[in-house]
Amino acid sequence: MSGTVKKLYHVAAFGWYAFIVHYLFAKGREAPPDGIFPYGGPWKYLTFINLIVQMVFFGLASVRDLRTLGKRSRVTLLSQTKDLLFSVFAFPLGLLVVLLFWVIFSYDRQLVYPESMDNFFPTWANHAMHTLVLPIVLGEVLLEPHVYPNTRNGLAALGVAGFLYSGWVIWVYVSVGIWVYPLLGLFSTTGLVAFFISNIFVVILLYLLGQTLNFRIWGKQQVKVKKN
Repeated sequence: MSGTVKKLYHVAAFGWYAFIVHYLFAKGREAPPDGIFPYGGPWKYLTFINLIVQMVFFGLASVRDLRTLGKRSRVTLLSQTKDLLFSVFAFPLGLLVVLLFWVIFSYDRQLVYPESMDNFFPTWANHAMHTLVLPIVLGEVLLEPHVYPNTRNGLAALGVAGFLYSGWVIWVYVSVGIWVYPLLGLFSTTGLVAFFISNIFVVILLYLLGQTLNFRIWGKQQVKVKKN
């Protein structure tokens, strides 16, 4: 029964994220509201990157669940890739997007999601991008164990990804003179550096949180998986 629930959960989550990503691409063909500019497309937004990561993860999980034939080595590689993607990116990034968005939104929504967005994205789309990610990713934690990489390697990969995205955001600003997020325009150069570094620090803490939850919930099973 639990295996069936897991398969249905993964397929449903993949279908949901595929729908949201398709919806956002379709909206991208419409005239954008104030606060959205064309350079970089949706790929400049961490929210969109997160949706892609979640979609790819649940897609891999679905393929792994449904794959009954083939060489064991291929299945093992698929499982390792899936677990790496979840532990290093899907879990910490998913939580970071939800946390940062709603903290900043609660303080001053104009800094992250101006009111002009309400006429472009319906309320359900906003929550699909910035709220539902949390229960879905936590559901995955409760559904099955994930094999985490060596902590140092996992944090190194996460740090590299964080610096690359920070560099991408800065590149967009240098190219068009507009910050991806209005909040960034309030900082001095020193403040920007501190903001980016603090976000990387937060996402590292979220990575460690995921690792801790995984061990507390699935400790014995996780050890068994590693030995197989």
